[in-house]
Amino acid sequence: MHCGPRVRCGGTGAAGVAAEDSERFGFVTLAQFLRQLPALGVMHDGGNGDERLRWVEPSELDDPTPYLLDGEFLLTAGLPFVGDGGSEATVDAYVRRLVEARVGALGFGLEPYFEAVPAAVVRACREHNLTLVSIPGSIPFAALGLEFSRLLESDNAKTFRQLADTNRQLMRAVLSARPEHELLAALVQRVPVWAVLVGADGRVRARGSAASPGAPGAGTAAGAVPGVDAAALQPLLARLLSGSGPRVETDSFDADGSALVFGYPLRSTRDANLGGLVLGTDAPLTPAQNSVVSTAVGLLELLVRQRTSGSLAPSQLATALLLHPESVASGTARQVNGLKDLLAQSVSSTRSGQLRVIQGVRVDAATGSDRAAAGPRRAGDGPVRELLEWRRLFDTKLVEHTDYGFAAITRLKIDDTLLAEVERLGWRLVIGSDTEFASLADAYQLASSLRNRVLTSRRSVRAEDITWSVAGLLGSEAGTMLADRLLAPLLALEPERRDTLLGILRAWLGANGSWDATAKASGLHRNSVRRQVGVVAELLGMDLNQAQARAELWIALQYITRDDQGGPGTPGAAAAGLPGAGAAVASPAVAAPAGQMPQER
Repeated sequence: MHCGPRVRCGGTGAAGVAAEDSERFGFVTLAQFLRQLPALGVMHDGGNGDERLRWVEPSELDDPTPYLLDGEFLLTAGLPFVGDGGSEATVDAYVRRLVEARVGALGFGLEPYFEAVPAAVVRACREHNLTLVSIPGSIPFAALGLEFSRLLESDNAKTFRQLADTNRQLMRAVLSARPEHELLAALVQRVPVWAVLVGADGRVRARGSAASPGAPGAGTAAGAVPGVDAAALQPLLARLLSGSGPRVETDSFDADGSALVFGYPLRSTRDANLGGLVLGTDAPLTPAQNSVVSTAVGLLELLVRQRTSGSLAPSQLATALLLHPESVASGTARQVNGLKDLLAQSVSSTRSGQLRVIQGVRVDAATGSDRAAAGPRRAGDGPVRELLEWRRLFDTKLVEHTDYGFAAITRLKIDDTLLAEVERLGWRLVIGSDTEFASLADAYQLASSLRNRVLTSRRSVRAEDITWSVAGLLGSEAGTMLADRLLAPLLALEPERRDTLLGILRAWLGANGSWDATAKASGLHRNSVRRQVGVVAELLGMDLNQAQARAELWIALQYITRDDQGGPGTPGAAAAGLPGAGAAVASPAVAAPAGQMPQER
């Protein structure tokens, strides 16, 4: 059979272009189309009225399926069923092929070949559950095609208006005080998805969930993403943050709203991964919804690039502090709040959010493999690139190079994962405790006081883990050095003699220089105690009547273990189980001339 004026022989031409346009922008459902044409009669409803109708296509071929796309409304005047083609077997095979090709519906024109739909066609459509529509002879097939085109054009215009409204909402979100959170809220309000925004370290920065498709009031979720376990997303995030170039990572979960999960990378202009956007939904998104997602990804990428590479807030903050340094301590509430807002923008936080000061000290060079894994931090990198890397890792714009390394103000708590990444590059950190805007200078001074401990121990230090005592601040390495030097004459003695004298000295200092208390605690006669302490004073060449000498010896003894007094130990271990070990450092006894025995008590 040859193609006639009402038959399409292939998938090219205007019809093919229109079908592509339908897929690209909006779509018309079968139910929408039939509602516009009440003169048509539904002989059998296949229950697919809500499915997308791709196109209206006339054909009088015995087998039109090679030229059809899924979801098309096939129109026929009944020519394939004239004569032998009207047998039960032939009609059944014809309808079965249409169903296998996923045709949306069959429209049967009543003229010129038939005055009523053949019973065999009705039975076959019912048997295979294919929607069958009777078309009066007064309605030409061309009119059906024109009506479908009009509906499709109207739907596309509506889609364009919705896209324009959505884009305006997304732009308003970008200009808000919390652009990333507001952008996710706008996205999940317009597209039926849940959303998670993560930083380059994989930590969640913002979340959003939709109550229902397009439901007003959907927005940022305070808790976990509905139906998704955070640990389950880690493989997807690992692929997303380790890849390169434009891409979309996909996954699927059994949880509600997570049958389809997509990950979009947020990249710098040099293709460094700055974070990612993960979306989840149960149904494929429409072309219009995908357009909204693409716009949101682009805006989030711009925001992340701005936060990482620079913005106006730090320069405004620096200018204000340089010109009005008094505003920090004695400024008006408006001035202080303005500075707090600029600071919050610079560290991606809020005005009331907690801050912390960190200092970085390079203790050794990173290995070649570590440098390769670190990405931008390669040999030969300039200070600007290094500074940008610290800004990315600590999610802040407030970083400075210093003579010892770098200092930064951040909102992050610096978890073990981030700390390990920094240490792998040959750096150690002083991590300050939570502080506020007005106390940043004090927090910096506190961090500076701990920097020598990092240099000597070659280990990172958290201010909140420090024991605020002389021994705690001194650290084991510096304390061991003090003990080795101050007690060197005693440590050089034979073990038995050494341990005896160290034990007497520790007991006597712990008893605040009391001979009787020391004798009672050690089981020795008070004269023996006096003689032993005199030997210690002579060996060390120190006047034990001086408070400073006693204090230094007491501190040094904290780094000598009880069981192995010939070697250094950890702070506090020396005092375990010793008489008077918990006592305060002795005050000086009544002064005596230098070189004499300590006064009696």
